[in-house]
Amino acid sequence: MSAVATARPAGTATRAKGRKRKALARDDRRSTLLTIVMWLAAAYFLLPLVWLLISATKSTGDLFSTFGYWFAPHFGLWDNIVRTFTYEDGAFGRWILNTILYAGAGSIGATILSTMAGYAFAKYDFPGGKAIFSVVLGSIMIPLTALAIPTYLLFSGAGLTDTPAAVIIPSLISPFGVYLMRVYAADSVPDSILEAARMDGAGEFRIFLQVALRQLGPGVVTVFLFALVATWNNYFLPLIMLNSSQYFPLTVGLAHWQATATNPSGGNTPLFDIVITGSVISVLPLVAAFLYLQRYWQSGLGTGAVKG
Repeated sequence: MSAVATARPAGTATRAKGRKRKALARDDRRSTLLTIVMWLAAAYFLLPLVWLLISATKSTGDLFSTFGYWFAPHFGLWDNIVRTFTYEDGAFGRWILNTILYAGAGSIGATILSTMAGYAFAKYDFPGGKAIFSVVLGSIMIPLTALAIPTYLLFSGAGLTDTPAAVIIPSLISPFGVYLMRVYAADSVPDSILEAARMDGAGEFRIFLQVALRQLGPGVVTVFLFALVATWNNYFLPLIMLNSSQYFPLTVGLAHWQATATNPSGGNTPLFDIVITGSVISVLPLVAAFLYLQRYWQSGLGTGAVKG
């Protein structure tokens, strides 16, 4: 009996080890598949950027005569940068300043309005609040191209077309930012803290600035980053609103140079090198902003997703 009793636990342990080995093998297969998928996704996003960086070191002739993913014999990055900033009397520098103005004012304004609106929807009960928030959610589904003509007609009637205000004012509205801040503020700001502040005699605006805003920090940075990227990369709105090249942002200005380079009536001016170099320069501020705000963006988005 003792031998049989001893054999049974040994057999059970052997079967348990076998199941563990099979489970580990399945996990390894899953990890390998996931690794392959992640590498493919990384290649999909990074290869165009690698091509752009390498192409910025080439002249127009080398762009069409050398392999796209390797450098040309002549490393012309500095020459391309100088030509980009000096072409058309330094138009590229003006476009950079315009883009900083549009993206800075638009993203900061959109962040402030979205934070205040999201906090109000989350923490106050007022007549029509749910209906208004439903309208905000519905506006997220409307493509921006459908609003292009009505927006242009409104600004044309107000005499604001071909001015910086025609780009900045529409950028102040961010329905997705309002939704994100409403979801984030609903649970990140405890009602007990707000009630305690009210009992101490603090006004609602003071409570928002000194109490709630500290709790909303990660969400605020997340909305700011989304608004900054959207405004910096905005192409369609400035295209229909602006006529003077002195007000162009980088997106419209580089597209204008690209059209000049490919237009037969323009004499096929070789501008491909400065268009590519200008594209690289225009990406760098966004990369720097993302790297600096990445930790806030990740924590804010993750918290909002869990609490939503």
